[in-house]
Amino acid sequence: MCDGFQLVRFLRWGVCAAILLGMVGACGPEYYKADADEEVYDIIDSKWKDRFGEQANYAISDVPASPNDIQVDRAVPESAVLSLAEAVAIATAHNRSYQRQKEQLYLTALDLTLARHQFARRWFGTIDAAYVTDNKEEQVSYNVSPGFTQLLADGASISANIALDWSRFLTDDPRTSLRSLLSAQVVQPLLRGSGRLVVQENLTQAERNALYQIRTFNRFRKNFVISVVDSYYRVLQQKDQVTNAENNYNSRIESRKRLEMEAEAGRKPHFEVDQARQAELTARDALVRVQQSYEQQLDEFKIFLSLPTDAEVSLDPNELEVLREAGVTEPDYALAEAVNTALARRLDLANSRDAVDDATRKVAVAADGLGADLDLIGSADVSSTGRNDYRRLQFHRGRYSLGLQADLPLDRKAERNAYREALITLTQQEREYENFIDQVKLEVRQAYRRLREEAESYRTQELSLELARKRVESTTILLKAGRATTRDLLESQDALLAAQNSVTAALIGHAIAKLGFFADIGLLHVRPDGMWEEKKAQYAAGSDTTSAERQKIPENATAKYQVDFRDFLAESPRIWEQ
Repeated sequence: MCDGFQLVRFLRWGVCAAILLGMVGACGPEYYKADADEEVYDIIDSKWKDRFGEQANYAISDVPASPNDIQVDRAVPESAVLSLAEAVAIATAHNRSYQRQKEQLYLTALDLTLARHQFARRWFGTIDAAYVTDNKEEQVSYNVSPGFTQLLADGASISANIALDWSRFLTDDPRTSLRSLLSAQVVQPLLRGSGRLVVQENLTQAERNALYQIRTFNRFRKNFVISVVDSYYRVLQQKDQVTNAENNYNSRIESRKRLEMEAEAGRKPHFEVDQARQAELTARDALVRVQQSYEQQLDEFKIFLSLPTDAEVSLDPNELEVLREAGVTEPDYALAEAVNTALARRLDLANSRDAVDDATRKVAVAADGLGADLDLIGSADVSSTGRNDYRRLQFHRGRYSLGLQADLPLDRKAERNAYREALITLTQQEREYENFIDQVKLEVRQAYRRLREEAESYRTQELSLELARKRVESTTILLKAGRATTRDLLESQDALLAAQNSVTAALIGHAIAKLGFFADIGLLHVRPDGMWEEKKAQYAAGSDTTSAERQKIPENATAKYQVDFRDFLAESPRIWEQ
């Protein structure tokens, strides 16, 4: 009877403990997800600086969009004709590579939340319950032990817990009492492992990694927008080639019909008619091929936008007309100033520069590991009075200790190797940074040359197109007068087709080269709607820079870089803004 009574009481308290644990753990997965999202985006918001770019379109897909983010449901038109801005909006909202970059940014900030948590006060609570019987004696015990641990910035660690011993108290056994025991310990490193630089190294690196990833994400956004614009215009270029091929095919048909009439009248030999027919068939074959190429390229662009290939969408040919009307405007910038601007504003270069600081810091941390351990350890154990009073702790009867614990540096092979590796890593990182500077200079010089080359190419191709048109006109007149052959006309038509395609290619090439140039010097900023603009904010060499950076970069590096993108797309006010 007694055994059953004790077992029932044990089960009853077990149910109560289960209910308590259920209440503590009542927060479901959605709560933890929302809590993580809030903390992560607070970190990103606090570290995002204006000079990085517009703070928009960086939330991962399963998080509600912010007011500044692209509303993709508004970006897809009912007409299924995508403008350039709409295509960029869809790509920014759905492109798989863009989504991975957003997720990487989130995960990096998520890692930082854990690194920060290492220095937070971490509470714990354990509950133990047991029922033991050997057919002669039974025992029921309940123990509750709440407490906390905390690591301080200087390396000291604190732990404290209070153990509540309920052994036999709940069995109504008057021989026992409920007691409590307070235990606390403090460990303060005095030599190795002490000091904020060493103790907070993981947190410092996690903080900087989050900043680096924000820079990387913004650098990616700039290049991503350029890739969308490039792909969009290349599809339009292919569509323009279809139009040119179709016009060329129709022109060949007209030439062949005219020659047939002249041959029937005896004014032209029949072999020239055969030449015209062969040229017509060649033009028809070329039209079929270029049409297939256009459809293939459009399907690939749909995939780039993460749209199904069978989606009935097309691109707006008016966007190409905007480029044609704007023509080519070549910014008048000195190469040296462009290079200095890139050194001041390139976000990837800033990451490389800061990586040198990281490597320098890690050398100091590794050097600390070579020393001896000397810890100051203090502890206290205080119990309560007996006879059912667990609240009155007897501090005057507590057990206290204070001592030193040393570990001589007799075996530091691993630490020695780590220190040597840190020194080599620092040298490598400094060399990488120097190489990165040279690489940035090279990229800017290449972009600068390409911009001028594309501008000159466009002007050359325009002259070539004008000559090709005049050649077709004059050859047609000469052919009617009997002073030119059919072959001359066919060759002039071939030259006209090639010139038309070359002009469009050069125009688009210059547009992309200009965007690439501004991205390479760090002046291209992506707006919340996914489009781009020139950022006129002057760069202050003293902000967000190290002392080494301030020595290398002139304060007026961007003084001349006041770019008006309306010179680039003058008829698109929805895209450009100041």
